[in-house]
Amino acid sequence: MFGFDVFAIIFVVLVFLTLFAGVKTVTQGYSWTIERFGRYMRTLSPGLNIIVPFIDRIGRKMNMMEQVIDIPQQEVITKDNATVTVDGVAFFQVFDAAKASYEVSDLHQAIITLNMTNIRSVMGSMDLDQVLSHRDEINERLLRVVDAAVSPWGVKVNRIEIRDIVPPADLVAAMGRQMKAEREKRAVVLEAEGQRQSAILRAEGEKQAQILEAEGRREAAFRDAEGRERTAQAEAKATEVVSAAVASGDIAALNYFIAEKYLKAFSLLAESPNQKTLILPMEATGVLGSLAGIGEIAKAAFGGDPKGGNGKAPPARRPTGPVPGIPA
Repeated sequence: MFGFDVFAIIFVVLVFLTLFAGVKTVTQGYSWTIERFGRYMRTLSPGLNIIVPFIDRIGRKMNMMEQVIDIPQQEVITKDNATVTVDGVAFFQVFDAAKASYEVSDLHQAIITLNMTNIRSVMGSMDLDQVLSHRDEINERLLRVVDAAVSPWGVKVNRIEIRDIVPPADLVAAMGRQMKAEREKRAVVLEAEGQRQSAILRAEGEKQAQILEAEGRREAAFRDAEGRERTAQAEAKATEVVSAAVASGDIAALNYFIAEKYLKAFSLLAESPNQKTLILPMEATGVLGSLAGIGEIAKAAFGGDPKGGNGKAPPARRPTGPVPGIPA
């Protein structure tokens, strides 16, 4: 009975060990490789898996999630012989656990070394200004080269980012002076451009003012000439009327015309700013005679009867005094 109990216990232990060795649970995000006598057989996916106990064993436990690794700092010499310190990060993901386990010895170190060498190659073919201002281009070129290189390892590189680019202190100081000089140059250029535009606008304004002033003078001259023309026409008409009246024997019209000119000349003489004393070298009776002739013309023009009570025209009345402007 004692021997049977020992056998039963040994049998139960063997069954338990067999189950433990043949049933494997793989967590989510991982894949396990199975080796039989040291040779790769298959890959276990996440969940419950059964293997041949005591013959199959777990080879590698590969992380299938996206991972990030730091690319350590290194000095890079650019195309124009400037030395800069560069570091970065790389994001990758294993899509084939068997290749990632057996095609490369140390996957992480291989990816880091590959990134560092390609950073030197890519940035070494560019000038310092390009290195500092074209990070997207550097990242794109690195991603294209590194992803093609790690593809046989069952790895996909999703992103490579250059984190820091640190030039030497003397280059930073020189770049600061250059930037300051460029900004001062742009400020001077902008100020000169502003002054030029201001001068152009001022000249345009003066030009328009002169054009408008010239147009005003031309319009005023045109109006003045038109006024003089009308005045001359009126004078010609008046002279024509007076000539017709004289031709018909009406001396009063001539007296009116001459008196008007005479009085107008004296009014202009009196209005002169340089004339302080006015001397009238004529007789008052002459002026009164001229005014009497003007009255007769006005009477005839505004309804007066030019004939007498008997229906006959009265004889022409001669002025009582000498007509101004006509010698006695």
